[in-house]
Parts: sequence; structure tokens; C-alpha cells
Amino acid sequence: MGQHLVLSIHLHDRRYHGVDEWPPAPARVFQALVAGVARGRHLPPEARPALEWFEALPAPVIAAPPQRPGQRLSMFVPNNDADALDGDLTRIAEIRTKKMVRPRLLDGESPFVYAWPIEEDNEVARVEAAAEQIYQLGRGVDMAWANAEVLDEAALEERLAQHRGAVYRPAPEGASTLACPTTGSLASLLHRHGEAARRIRQNSETDDGTQLFSQPPKPRFVQVAYAAPTVRRVYELRRVDDESAMHPWPVSRAVALVERLRDGAADRLRRALPKEAAAIARSLIGRKPDGADAGPTAARVRILPLPSVGHEYADRAIRRVAVEVPPGGALAAGDVHWAFSGLETAHPNTGVVDPFVLTPADDERMLGHYTAVARHWRTVTPAALPEAAKRRRITPLRQREEAKSAAERTAEESQAINAVRIALRHGGVRAEAARIHVQREPFETKGSRAETFADGTRFTKERLWHVEIELAASVDGPLVLGDGRFLGLGVLAPVRTTPGIWTLGIESGLSGEADSFELARALRRAVMARVQAEIGRESLPAFFSGHAGDGRAARSEEAPHLAFQFDAPRRLLVIAPHRLERREPTPHEGAQLARLERALAGFGELRAGRAGKLALGPAFLDNDDCLVAASRTWLSRTPYQVERHRKAGSAHEALTLDVVAACRRRGLPTPLVTVPRVQALSGRGLEGELLLRFPVAVAGPLLLGRSRYLGGGLFAAVGKT
Repeated sequence: MGQHLVLSIHLHDRRYHGVDEWPPAPARVFQALVAGVARGRHLPPEARPALEWFEALPAPVIAAPPQRPGQRLSMFVPNNDADALDGDLTRIAEIRTKKMVRPRLLDGESPFVYAWPIEEDNEVARVEAAAEQIYQLGRGVDMAWANAEVLDEAALEERLAQHRGAVYRPAPEGASTLACPTTGSLASLLHRHGEAARRIRQNSETDDGTQLFSQPPKPRFVQVAYAAPTVRRVYELRRVDDESAMHPWPVSRAVALVERLRDGAADRLRRALPKEAAAIARSLIGRKPDGADAGPTAARVRILPLPSVGHEYADRAIRRVAVEVPPGGALAAGDVHWAFSGLETAHPNTGVVDPFVLTPADDERMLGHYTAVARHWRTVTPAALPEAAKRRRITPLRQREEAKSAAERTAEESQAINAVRIALRHGGVRAEAARIHVQREPFETKGSRAETFADGTRFTKERLWHVEIELAASVDGPLVLGDGRFLGLGVLAPVRTTPGIWTLGIESGLSGEADSFELARALRRAVMARVQAEIGRESLPAFFSGHAGDGRAARSEEAPHLAFQFDAPRRLLVIAPHRLERREPTPHEGAQLARLERALAGFGELRAGRAGKLALGPAFLDNDDCLVAASRTWLSRTPYQVERHRKAGSAHEALTLDVVAACRRRGLPTPLVTVPRVQALSGRGLEGELLLRFPVAVAGPLLLGRSRYLGGGLFAAVGKT
């Protein structure tokens, strides 16, 4: 098993005044080691080999104790500008400057733990001796003491599991980037120390006694990304009398469920850890022992109800909850999850025990419906917005007299939309909201109206809104917004979108002369131009242009390429070839699709000739959309153009024979064809409108005919929206 050099550092007064980085960077620990073994300006010769060996170790795993921000303090200190006083230090008060100090207050007795993986222990004894000489970490007021030891992998993981704080590990991408020592760090520190003593020097080029100031060189460290993921576990509501069956809880009573689980877990923790009562009140309840607000919410435990979603017939009842323990919180994740495991609750007023017990879930697939990466989100439980965003209440008996005008309703929705933008920022969502829609009605047929969630809560029904959000960039869930996000409100689920199809919404500028073929050609030109701008002088692949290197039209069999469509009246589509051919993309196509994704980013304007100058915005296709849903009946959305002019008794028969052959070539079942309209146009040939009835349901997108890659042959499922 691998060995680790483990350094444990304790602060004497449980306060840390270092810079804003958290946890303290490994480079600071290395500097503390060097400062501890140094004797004045000199480093003992016997310490150098050990420190050079230590600086070359890989980045360590870090465990930091729970912390919370302390009181902000304003200090006035002399600015480093004594020359402005002409040497009169009695006037030092004139150049004092304000300096803000806000320490981090460490909860509990857990130390800082740094664990470096090692392959040999030749210098371990000397590093252990150096660790005993550490006297501070961070600033000069952060007095500390430390000890070092060697642990194997199992012992280290046990030590980290018992630690009450967050564990940070090196990762490809992390929430924070920390400086770590590397080969040459010791030499750079010694050089910096020597240059700092000579930073004020006599100007050798003049004889007037002037002095020159030079900054000492920066030490040599490397930046390493660290991540401390939120610890999240899923629990099921199992019936007390039959643990093999789940107990469905009404989604409209989500707040009552969360409050009972929260209070029950807090009571268990207080009985087991009476000394942690303040941390329990602050992290789990969200209140200080004196009843005041607990302050920042980043370190609070969150109980997230998971209504059953994922299918249009799902009843939205709550059968599972997720408990999230953030990194750096005052409560250890193991203690929190112990408190929820096997928890039984009761009605707060009557004391009647609820008919369920909270049981750790073996299957966490339902959580995946809330944690997916997506741009399009909708609330399952409504968001509680601030008082300024609430609707005007109408007296039930005076609905006619107090009815709202359209202008008033629009103003209320605008206020709510602005509040949602603020809630996104408070929720840590950095992506810009391209579109926000609010309403009282649920977005799903099995959902509940917003006002039904207000019963028994501190939120009035006028503050509750169902919210739909389209973001400019994808974010990962779970996504919870609003004032009730710690009480089960504002839970959003990603809308199931269709990969391989890019949708652009036409927000304005479309003229009445819009033609699907003209718009598709304009869209293709714009996409090709954006891709060409990215690849520079490189030849544009046929994947985007639909043409081979010699200029001839590429056949889909030899060079699969994108399809461009206009779905009247407000959508433009770019469809990947693998979606048309109902297969997985090849590695080459995957690389081209990544290029396409980058090219479409920020695509907000399309000049489409007679169709107008179009303002574009994000739009989405979910899996129930009429263009992609499974159906037996399909109707033309854009004209179908025959691929071959077959000899037949009539134009209707020619269209029928051609579309049947097209379906067979693409592996589709033979449809029953109805031709409501047919015409022959110069330059376009025989085209018409078709109604296809397949013997079994067929999933979209369905594009057929000669012009299917450029504005024609698009079908929509009948009965879908």
C-alpha cells in the first residue's frame, strides 16, 4: 500500500488571518517549514537536502477544519510612503491607510492535515524534525504548532474520514487553485530573502545620494487545482409497516416534509453531540442559538426533496430526498448522514408518528434527473420570491371587481423575472439567463399549481411562482432557487433536450416573405462562415458545407453532413447527420460537432435576404417535441421534393412511390401515404404535402426527400406540440 507523509498543523487560538485562499496553500506550509528551521538569515546545511526532497513531492491531499467568517475589523496602519513626510516621523498619522481584517474562525479541534504521497523515506526523519519547529502559519499572528508522521493508504483514509472538516484533493478542474512547492522553490525563497535585504540601494549613476527601490523576485511555485465536492446522499421514504414499499408524500407539502426531517435530524444530533448545539443550529436549522440569522448560507446542510419525474405520467409525489453537506461546514458529513439514516418523524402539533422511515437508498437514479448538465430548467416545486415580486392578492368574493388588467399582470411578471435573475446569482449560477418565464400553473400535467405549496408555510401564495429558465451556457444540477431553497421550494429539473439538434429561436425581424429553403440556405452560409472563422485557412470540411473538395454535392453515404431547417414560425434547426441516420456519431463527427458547438456560441443575428434581418436567441427541443417525439402519424412541415421522377399514373402516385422508397432506404417501416397537396414548380420539380401513417411508432427527427438537408422534407408528429 502507498505511503504518505502526513503533516498536522494546529493553530493556537483557532483563528486564521491568511489571505482569501482557502484552505491555506501547500506553498504556505513549505514556507512555514523553511522559516521554522532557519536560524536568522541562515539555513542549516543539514536541512537543505530534506527540504529539496520535500519540494519535489506531488501535490498533497488537504483536510481543512470547519470555518466561518469572523468579525470584520478596520485597522489604520502607516502607508509605506514616509518620503512624503520629508523624514518627519512625528507626522506618521497623516499617511495612515485603512486596512480591513477579517479572520476565519475555526470550529472544533480538528487540525489542518496535509498528506503527500511518497515512494521513499530517506529524508522523512529530517522533515519530521523540521515540522516540530513550525511556529506560525499564515500571518505573524497565526501562531501554530505541528507534527509529522508516515501513514499508509488505509490509515490515511481513516484519518480523513474522522476529520470533521472538508477534504480537498488535486483535480483536473477545481473550485480553487492553490500554490504548491516544486523543484526550485527552496532556491527561489532563499534568493528572495537575500534580495529583500538589498531592495533599497544607492543609485550608482548619480552623486546626489538618491536611492533606488526594487521588488524582490517572486518565489517559484506551481498552481494546482483542488476540488472538495459536496457530499450528497439519497434517502427513501419507506413504509414503517412494509419496508419493501415506498411511502409517497404529496409534492405540495414539500415544506412540511423538509421541516420534519430537518428538525428530527437536528434533535438526534443534539442528543448525541450536546457540545455541538451551536453548530447544529447554524448549519442545519439556519439559526444561531439566540435566534438570529446564521449568516452566509454556503456552509448550510440542504435537504432536497426529489419528486418523481422523468416521464410524463410520473405522479410527482416525493419518495426520495437528497441530503447535501457542503465542504467546510461546521458539521461532519458522517455525523449528518448518521442523523438522517433511519430517521422517523412525527406531526409537530399532534405528535402522531408519520408512517415512514428514512432509509439510505440503494438506487440513486432519480437523483440523475436533477443533477444533469443542461441549459433549460423548469421548477418542480415553485420558487419563493421576495415580497417585492409577489402578485397582488384578489379577494375571492370580489374577483370581477378586482380583476387585473393585462398591464398589471405584465408588470407583476416583470418584477418576478427580475427577482429570478437575482436568485440565480444568489444560487451561484454564473451563466447568464437568456430567457425567463414565470407562471402560476405547473409546466407538467401531473404538477401542482404554485399557490397549493403555501399552506402551512411562512410564504404567502402570492410569492410563489413556477419558473422556466433558458441559460446561455449549460450548468450542472441540482439547481434550487429562491428564499425557500432550504425548505424544499424552488427545486428545478432540467428539461430533457435532444442531443445532436441545435435550435435557434427567431425573436424578431422575420418578414412575411419567409421561405423555408431561403432561410435554410442563409443559416447554412452563416454557420459555414462562423466555422471558417475558427479554422482559418484550413479547408472547410464537407460536414458543414455538404460539398466535396471538387465542388460537387456530397452524397450522405460518402460524406455525412449537417441538415438545415426552418420550423415555422419561430425556429431554425441545425441537425447532425447521426440523428438523421439514427446511429451514434463517429469520432470524426464528434470533433466536428464540437466545432459546431463553438461556432454557434453567441450566434445572435442572421441576415436572410427577403426574410429579413433576424434576431436569434436560444430555444430548445425537449423529448416530447413534435419534431422528435415518437408517433405513428407524421405530417409535412416543409415541402417534400421527390428524389427521382418516377413514371406513374399521376403526380399523387409519383409522390407516394418516391416517399415509400425513401423510407425503405432509411430503414423505416412502409407507411400508408396520403397526399393532401401536390404541385410542380420550375427549378424545384415535383413537391407536395404528405401525411404518413406508419404501422409502428417512429421517433423523429424525420427528414425525407431531395431537399431534406436544406429546408425541405421536414415532418412533425401529429398530436404533439
